[in-house]
Amino acid sequence: MTLSKGVLSLLTVALIFAVVGGGVAWKMFSESDSNGETERAELPDTEGVEVASAAGFAGAQPVAGTEVVRDTLWINVTANGEADANRRSLVAARASGVVEEVFVGENQLVQAGEILVQLDTVEAAIQLAQARAQLAAREADFQERQLYSGDVGSLRSPLTPEERAERERLIRIESGLQAAEFEVEQAELNMDLTRVRAPFSGRVADLEAVEGAYLSAGSEVLTLVQIDPIRVQVNVLESDILYLNTGRRATVRFTAIPGETFEARVESVNPLVDPENRTGRVTLTLPNPGGMIRPGMYAAVSVEGQAYPDRILVPREAIVERGDDRRKVVFVATQLNENGEGVTDWRYVTTGYSNETHIEIVPAEDTYMVEPGEIVLTTAHHYIGHDVRIRLVDADQVVAEGGIPGR
Repeated sequence: MTLSKGVLSLLTVALIFAVVGGGVAWKMFSESDSNGETERAELPDTEGVEVASAAGFAGAQPVAGTEVVRDTLWINVTANGEADANRRSLVAARASGVVEEVFVGENQLVQAGEILVQLDTVEAAIQLAQARAQLAAREADFQERQLYSGDVGSLRSPLTPEERAERERLIRIESGLQAAEFEVEQAELNMDLTRVRAPFSGRVADLEAVEGAYLSAGSEVLTLVQIDPIRVQVNVLESDILYLNTGRRATVRFTAIPGETFEARVESVNPLVDPENRTGRVTLTLPNPGGMIRPGMYAAVSVEGQAYPDRILVPREAIVERGDDRRKVVFVATQLNENGEGVTDWRYVTTGYSNETHIEIVPAEDTYMVEPGEIVLTTAHHYIGHDVRIRLVDADQVVAEGGIPGR
């Protein structure tokens, strides 16, 4: 069917109005929806705390923290030295002879009195047998003389106890019994001298004895060292040694044992200062049950020196520097719940004395204090801000829990 030109014109105009009207309606609807979203975004978050609690601090940043303490701050004295045996003895042969048997090896733990080396006993055994035979003969002679003396004495008046004791002493001498007893004792001693014994409990070092070798009396057999406990000797500057006393705590690190820190105590402080290097010797002792620490190992020592009591202390890693002026900041975990979840409180602080592990917080006009018992963040806090939701975890679990490690 063919439409007239007038009808086509009317249809075209109607189509144009429909398109324009639809566009206007769509624009009005879009503006209305957009305005609604803007208004909702600008509403205050009145449900923030409740939502966070209900959601269990979803998205809270894992961090680690340490409690603020009030304690004595020790400014430590550092020095270097080396480990040394608690006791050391050069064990020598006490008699001459051929080495018959060696019972120990180097680094073997032995007990006091234990036989370490046995020398040939043939000559000593012969001397002992002869001495015992001579003693038996002298004892028989003594008995005979004593019996005869008793028969004679019975014809006279009874002897007093003192007189009987003196008579027995004379008979022992006349019979040769006393001399024979001394000979046996000497022979037994000579036999024992063929045994090299440990003078104290310790470990065998520098073993020189070899089976079949001849040793002269006084020859070196081995060195015995006692290394549990073990000593560490250091030379401390004369300006620092004044602060050290017996019993002070110390930490020791050995180059040969990386990653390990050992606790020690000051055993003695030498009262003399070496005029050449202006240092004094300080000796420390520490347990060494497994024998891991060996005499001669190089040691780095830190000893409690000056004491500043009743100070507010935080770990050194709790301090963060912010801004161009490098102001010192700590982050305190506040509003903590039973799950260790809370928010951060950014506090500018003023620091005082410090040692290797802790730093003092002191009051000042333009900074804040922390109080004993509060928790300061020590891990995953370098890139954190104020009022940030956090969750306390163990320091070694921060990364595993999704936290950002510190610098």
